[in-house]
Amino acid sequence: MKTYNFKVIVEPDEDFDGNPSGWHAYCPALQKVGGSTWGETEEEALKNINEVVHLVVESMREHGEPIPEEPADQVEVTVEPRVAVTV
Repeated sequence: MKTYNFKVIVEPDEDFDGNPSGWHAYCPALQKVGGSTWGETEEEALKNINEVVHLVVESMREHGEPIPEEPADQVEVTVEPRVAVTV
């Protein structure tokens, strides 16, 4: 088994008029394959992106697609949320 550790970004979202309209959450490493979602609260957006990351990784495995990893040579100290997936 291998554990993939994905950085996720959760940020406030706005409607077209600039009014607050929930929270946008995405995983930069998986964004091109559907790794983004939203929630009415920050906690809901984080919960939703956790589910999305797991679903995207599961789908990639089922289709034999390579699972992207963040560069191993970068040392990153962050307080941003992360999602771990063990497959």
